[in-house]
Amino acid sequence: MFNEVLLSNEVIIYLISQTILLILQIFALFWVFDILKNWDFNSTKPKQYSLEKKSYLVMLIIFFALIVKIALIPYFAYVIDNLSNIVPGAMCAAGVISANDYGVKLLALKVFIVFFNSIWIIVNSEDLKEKNYPYIKIKLYFFMFIFFLVLIEYILDILYFTNISLDEIVLCCSVIFGVQGENTLPLGLDTTKLLILFYLFYLLNIMANISKQALLSFVVNIIFLYVAYLSVVEFFGTYIYELPTHKCPFCMLQKEYYYIGYLLWSMLFLGVFYAISSFVLKFLIKKELAYTYKYSIIFNTIFVLICTLYVGIYYLKNGVFL
Repeated sequence: MFNEVLLSNEVIIYLISQTILLILQIFALFWVFDILKNWDFNSTKPKQYSLEKKSYLVMLIIFFALIVKIALIPYFAYVIDNLSNIVPGAMCAAGVISANDYGVKLLALKVFIVFFNSIWIIVNSEDLKEKNYPYIKIKLYFFMFIFFLVLIEYILDILYFTNISLDEIVLCCSVIFGVQGENTLPLGLDTTKLLILFYLFYLLNIMANISKQALLSFVVNIIFLYVAYLSVVEFFGTYIYELPTHKCPFCMLQKEYYYIGYLLWSMLFLGVFYAISSFVLKFLIKKELAYTYKYSIIFNTIFVLICTLYVGIYYLKNGVFL
């Protein structure tokens, strides 16, 4: 019965895209080994000249592949959301991603890959600014690590889509995210305490980034990511849905809610990514990039404003909170 899933136009496009990108990266990988083995920028031998020309093509292929991989993340979300129309019991992507043991692992891996891809793109940009390409070996070794993750991702893609059963009913988001009225928050938190933490860690994020404390910003944003996710599911999302019992991070990706979820989660990812990248880049290339702190503040602020505006607009329209 999984054939109907594999025959979905969206799934076909997604898997073909993933296959093409994997082939491109395998092609680049063969040249990467040659460059790593023989690269010597100070050499005047023809071999070095040939490697420099070859490196332009390799970097272009890698850059293209990694950029498209990033763009495929929202498309993957769209694909699994669209599959909710044929997977029994699923009302949105939440049920589909939980349809087998591979879905959640695959989604988590994709987020990590997007993070590492984005780091590689920044390192590549910094390398191309210098005349002697000081980071070329670092970024090539880093690409090899990314390729290993991409290979695992591709295997999980196949396993995930080929193991979505249309004979078994999956859990809908109302069951997965526990909207029967009980408190599902960890560490004894309630909604009020969660919101205090949400805005507190947002302010700490601003302070850490203004003072350019890479390690502090890294720690604060890791915690903020978790707190922000809980806050959206438990509180802010209910104002997007205008329903106090609807707590789902996926339904907001649908057209009924003007696809606001894509913007919301993208802003959170970018805000946290730039904060984390400040620390990672400092470790990876021994260089601090001032703009990463600024972008973290900007994107996290947009995320917080969107969340807050939904609550404020609902109150202005109805005169009450949910």
